[in-house]
Amino acid sequence: MKFIVAPEIFEKLPNMYVGVVVAHGIDNHQKYSEIDKMLEKYEQLAQQNFAGVNVKERPEIIHYREAFRQLGINPNKYPCSVEALFKRLAKGKELPHINPLVDLNNAVSLKYTLPMGTHNLDNASTDIMMRLAQPETDEFIPLGKGKDDVEIPDEGEVVYAVGNEVWTRRWTWRQSDKGKITPDTTSAFFPIDGFVDVNKDAVDRAVADLSAQLEELFNMKIQSGIVDQAHQSFAWK
Repeated sequence: MKFIVAPEIFEKLPNMYVGVVVAHGIDNHQKYSEIDKMLEKYEQLAQQNFAGVNVKERPEIIHYREAFRQLGINPNKYPCSVEALFKRLAKGKELPHINPLVDLNNAVSLKYTLPMGTHNLDNASTDIMMRLAQPETDEFIPLGKGKDDVEIPDEGEVVYAVGNEVWTRRWTWRQSDKGKITPDTTSAFFPIDGFVDVNKDAVDRAVADLSAQLEELFNMKIQSGIVDQAHQSFAWK
């Protein structure tokens, strides 16, 4: 199976740099106190560092807002996932503890100020692609919804998709019910989105950190890699 970024995405964002972590054999039912402590630690740091700050003007966030504009996405109406996390924390709100994989993903996202997705590979029947939407065939089911609530993505919208199932709309804005992580998830795909000339080192550190945490806490072997303009796909066993 592969994660593929379509060539037309690199035409719009030639400096895109995506870290990829793939994990198999997960036990997502257990309680991991280490993950709870990690998430709480980086929540508190974010609340301190972003209190009273206009999050969208922070240097770490501005680059994603500009990239959204380059992709034809209005960042005010559809904020990047990491911007939404920090806005919530800047208001003094806490993040819900959902399940170990999602909580670990959020902790690492906060630690490195990077948008990160967590996708349920158990539901993936074919390769995962970051591409432009095809409204005539693509469908998106919002979190917590069913087939009666299907959304059709816009023409040319940047999506993460498995076949004709859209798993994330507007690049890193909103994930689908089909790709969500549940307690029963046994395999997961984590994309970590960044830019070669902006935060490449942070992406590399996040890939290494997430991989180490998964190996240590969940006792599993991890496959990881990078997708950029010179390497537009990553394959795993």
